[in-house]
Amino acid sequence: MITETPLVIESLTDINQTQAQDSWNQILSGATRDVKTLLNQLDIPITELNERQQACLDFPMLVPQPFINKMEKGNASDPLLLQVLPQASELESAEGYINDPLAEKHSNLQKGLIHKYYSRVLVLLSTGCAVNCRYCFRRHFPYQENRIGKNDWQEILNYVAKDSSIEELILSGGDPLMLNDQQLEKFIKQAEEIPHLQRLRIHTRLPVVIPQRITNKLVNVLHSSRFDCIMVLHINHSKEIDDQLFNALSKLRAAGITLLNQAVLLRDINDTVDDQIDLSKSLFKAGVLPYYLHLLDKVSGAQHFDIEQDDALILHAQLLRSLSGYLVPKLVREEPGKGSKTPIS
Repeated sequence: MITETPLVIESLTDINQTQAQDSWNQILSGATRDVKTLLNQLDIPITELNERQQACLDFPMLVPQPFINKMEKGNASDPLLLQVLPQASELESAEGYINDPLAEKHSNLQKGLIHKYYSRVLVLLSTGCAVNCRYCFRRHFPYQENRIGKNDWQEILNYVAKDSSIEELILSGGDPLMLNDQQLEKFIKQAEEIPHLQRLRIHTRLPVVIPQRITNKLVNVLHSSRFDCIMVLHINHSKEIDDQLFNALSKLRAAGITLLNQAVLLRDINDTVDDQIDLSKSLFKAGVLPYYLHLLDKVSGAQHFDIEQDDALILHAQLLRSLSGYLVPKLVREEPGKGSKTPIS
C-alpha cells in the first residue's frame, strides 16, 4: 500500500501496548514442548505417552501459551489441542502418504527460494515456526539446507530482479514473522528497489498462536511500504479467534492491509458444516476474508487428519447453500507440478 507517512502511534495506551507486544519472542521461548506438561495444564489424562513422545522425535511438539489458553480444560477432543498434540497414529505408515507430497524439491531452485507459480515466487524467509501443527505438509522439509541469512537475501532478490514476470513476493517458511520487525523492514526495503514487484504477501500462523506478534512497529512497516500488502493467515477453527487476535487484526485492517485466510480441512477438527459456517462468520467479523479451504496434503504422519474428497465436496456444497458467496472459501488441493491450486468441484 502506497502512503506518504507511517501510521504513527501516539497515545499512552498504544505505547504501553507496544512494550507488551515486544515480549512476543519471550512468549515463544517459553512455549510448551513436552506432552506431559501440556496435558497436565489442561487437566487431561495422559495416555499413549511413549508413542506420543516417540512421535516428537520425528516432529517436535511446540505450542505457545496464548494458544493453549484458547483450549478447553478437560476436553481431550478440543479442536485446537488436536492440531498440536502428537498422536500414536503418526508412527504408522500409510499408502500414498509421503515426506514431500508437493515435490517441492523440484521447485527449490536455490537456497530459500521456491518458484513454481507464474508471476510470483516464494521465499523461505524463516525456517522456524511458533507452533508445530501435526498436519504440516513441510514437517519433513529440509529446512536446515534452506536456512538463509542476510547474506543470502541479495542472491534471492537478484533472481527476482532478473525475471520481470515476477510481480508478487510471497514470504513463507517456516513462518516469516519469526524474523523481528527490524529484519523484516530491511528485507522489504531491499525488495522495494525491484521495480516490477507490486505485491508483498505474508503467509503466517504466528499471530494466531501469539497475537502479541502484531506489534505497532510491524503495522507501520507494512502500512508505509510501497507494496500492496496482503497477510494470509492460517486459522482452522473459530475458537482460534479470541479477543486478543481480533484486536491485533483490527490494527492491520486500520493500516489498509488485506487479510485473507486459508484453512485445512481436518478430520474431527473442522469437518462439519457447523464448524465451517462458524469459522467463515468469525473470520469475516474479524475483517478476514475466507480464501482457501485446502484438502490435506498427503504428508506421512498426518493421515489420521484426512477426509475423503467426496465428503469434502458434500460439505462445500452445503456451505454454498448456507452462506453468502463471499463467505465460502475455495475448496482446493495443491498438486505437484501444477501452475496453481487445483479447484475441487
